[in-house]
Amino acid sequence: MSRQPRPLSLAWGLWFHFWLVPITIIMASLTILSTFVDHSGKSTNWIARTWGWLLLWVGRIPLQVEGLEHLQPGQAYVFAANHRSNFDIYALISLMPGKIVWVAKESLFKIPIFGQSIRRMGSIPVDRSDLQKAIRSLNQAAEKIKGGFSTIIFPEGTRATTPELLPFKKGVFIMAQKAGQPIVPVSVSGTRFIQPRGSFKIRPGPVRVVISPPIHPKDFLNKDELMIAVRTALEAHYAPYFPHGPGASNY
Repeated sequence: MSRQPRPLSLAWGLWFHFWLVPITIIMASLTILSTFVDHSGKSTNWIARTWGWLLLWVGRIPLQVEGLEHLQPGQAYVFAANHRSNFDIYALISLMPGKIVWVAKESLFKIPIFGQSIRRMGSIPVDRSDLQKAIRSLNQAAEKIKGGFSTIIFPEGTRATTPELLPFKKGVFIMAQKAGQPIVPVSVSGTRFIQPRGSFKIRPGPVRVVISPPIHPKDFLNKDELMIAVRTALEAHYAPYFPHGPGASNY
């Protein structure tokens, strides 16, 4: 039986964003400082996970996680997830193991302190308006992954406003093939009800994260077959109306 979620709350939005700014400033500053004394990357990744966990705690977002047993310690992965909300990022960064670098839009690197921190972590900016620059950035990311870093990608390319998955961008799969490391489909359900794209308001609720078995690029003849395999695995565990019934509105 379908049940509509409670309305988005301005009060919860104000509460969350009141804490988002100082938590981000503190954790980003710690990240910058840690890069001068710890070159292994362990400290920065611990700080990043703590940042994600704190934001979930402030937002009263409980996580339901399945499939962590599919991941091998010390193995670099390309984590491919669907994207509906900023809360996807907080959930994923709090969970994914290993040394993580982000391939993120260039504008994020211009945010004071935060942009400096993700750059110091080794993350790579992508200029979506310049194809050649974007290709160079993806090549840099592939080299990072070959060197033992994992990354989190959103194949849809943006935060979708629809329940269904958007068409996947091919560039990230070319990068994954060049990196030669396994791709792990990660299905994230529930975040579109918490904070839909374009909304300041928030509706606390659970998030379910399902980690599928790794898919290795070498097992596929081309990027299109690889892309289909990843999309099929994502769709198998993505529940667009979780935790509500079919037809529930994210607004």
